[in-house]
Formats: sequence, C-alpha cells, structure tokens
Amino acid sequence: MFLRKLTPSMSQLLAFESAARHESFTKAAQELHLTQAAVSRHIQALETLLQTQFFDRVGRQVRLTRDGERYAQEISHALHRIRSASTQVYGRRHEGRSLKLAVLPIFGSKWLMQRITRFYDRHPELQVDIHTRIGEPDLALAGMDAYINLGSGDWEDVRQHHLLDARARVVVSPDLLKQKPIRTAKDLLSHRLLHVTEHSPGWKESLLASGVDPSGVRLGAQFEHTAHLIQAVVGGLGVGLVSDLFVQEECRQGVLVMPDIPDFAEQYKSYYLLYPPERADFPPLQAFRDWLLEETSGLTRRGTPAAAR
Repeated sequence: MFLRKLTPSMSQLLAFESAARHESFTKAAQELHLTQAAVSRHIQALETLLQTQFFDRVGRQVRLTRDGERYAQEISHALHRIRSASTQVYGRRHEGRSLKLAVLPIFGSKWLMQRITRFYDRHPELQVDIHTRIGEPDLALAGMDAYINLGSGDWEDVRQHHLLDARARVVVSPDLLKQKPIRTAKDLLSHRLLHVTEHSPGWKESLLASGVDPSGVRLGAQFEHTAHLIQAVVGGLGVGLVSDLFVQEECRQGVLVMPDIPDFAEQYKSYYLLYPPERADFPPLQAFRDWLLEETSGLTRRGTPAAAR
C-alpha cells in the first residue's frame, strides 16, 4: 500500500519532467498542450506526495532544487525507457507502413516538404508522420523513429548519417541595405543583428572568424524558430544570419538580399539523420534513409560532394 501511495501519476511526472527540462512552467504548458495553472497543480501535487520541494520560485522564474535535479535525472531516464518500449510495440504493430520523423521546423518547411512527394512516389505504401523538434537527440527522439538535426556529428548512442551542409549567409531587406550599406564585416556592427536561440555558429563566432571584435555587436531580438527570424528580416527589423538553403525563395522574390561581404568568414552548418541503433532495421526507416541519402548525395560542402565525407 505504501509503494502504491508513493507512485505518482503519469500526468504529474510528465509535467515535472517538462518543467524541469525547460525550467519554465510556461514552456512546459506549451509543450504538453496544458494551461500553466494545470502544470503548476500537477507539480504541487507531486511535491505534496513526496513531501519535498522540486523548484525554487523566484518571481516568474523557477529553478530546480537539489532534490529536483536528482529526481529530474531519474525521471527523464525512466520516461525515455517507457517511450522507447512503447515505440517498439507500436513499431511492430505498424511494421512496414509508418515512420515517425522529428525534424527542425525550418528544415521541414523549407527543404523536406519540397521533396517528400518524391519519397511517396517511390514508396506509396509507406507513411511519414512528421513532428517538429528542437533540441538534443535523447529528448527529441522520445517516441520517434528518427530525427533530422543540426550539429557536428559527435552525438553518442545514436546512429548518424551526414546529409548536407549549408552556408550561414548574411541576409537583409533591400530597403535596410540601401539605408545602411554592408560592404565589410565591420559594417555589420552598425546593424541590429537578429539571432536564433541555441543555433551555432552564430554572429559572435562568425565575426571573430572575420577578425572583427564582437564586443560591440548590437544583438537584436531572439527567435526560437528560424522562419520567424526570416520574416522579421523581410520586415526590416534587422539583419539575419541564416542557412542559404532556407532563403532561396525570398531572394528570388527580391524581398531579401544576401550582400557580398568579401571579408566576412561564412560558417557552415551540418544536418544529420539520427536514429536509435535498435531502429536501424525498421523497414520504413531503411526506405526513408536510403531515399534521403540519395536525395542529398549531389549537394556540396565547400565544393566537396557530401557523399564523400
């Protein structure tokens, strides 16, 4: 009876794990499609059940206590195992038909969606369920068969296939460029530089590589999604640093410009297909992986075929 009383509900655990990961009840509520009040109630009930405090509440912010950190680590591993077991059962039931794929939002909307019909033309019997994720594979792969992510290829405990590389290009609206021309890397310091949360390399890395002291940089608004940053640049809010793959249509339409800056050191961003080793033999994943590697085989990095890496 005692053990049963000390077993929290899944709603309480999910609310706690999400809030602990984000250190935000608001973001947890958005992720779980709940109200912030509901998340708070679940966590308060969990704290009452276990007679401890998992968060220090400072104004509108929350921080994990020591007990909260320890519990979050154990719970995240436990939930991952539950999701993994559920995925395997689901996968066996739908074997040969459905693939659950997590993608970065901008990669999905600006690259994958433009090509996915070619996969269906080849495999009409399969289905790809696409979910947007931002973050590390151990979290983004929860409940997923595979994940397309940005990184350097140094993840552990996942299979990974390099797909393509894209240059991080400076983009600006034509009107703003007329007002404040950008001819050298130093000219960027006079602009409001918009940036995306947790994406690297960013402005400071690129300016340092260009020999420009980034201490005087005027960072503007920060965006969680690259698509929102692109729209802000189109609207003239500031200058963006975006993978060239994702602004081709805007440049063709003339609403964005990629100025020629000879001394600006353009950085490269790499995209990978990741999946747990135990999903390697899953037929829909095999079919999608083979198609995706074929689709990206002709794309280049600094003049070198991506397939040669």
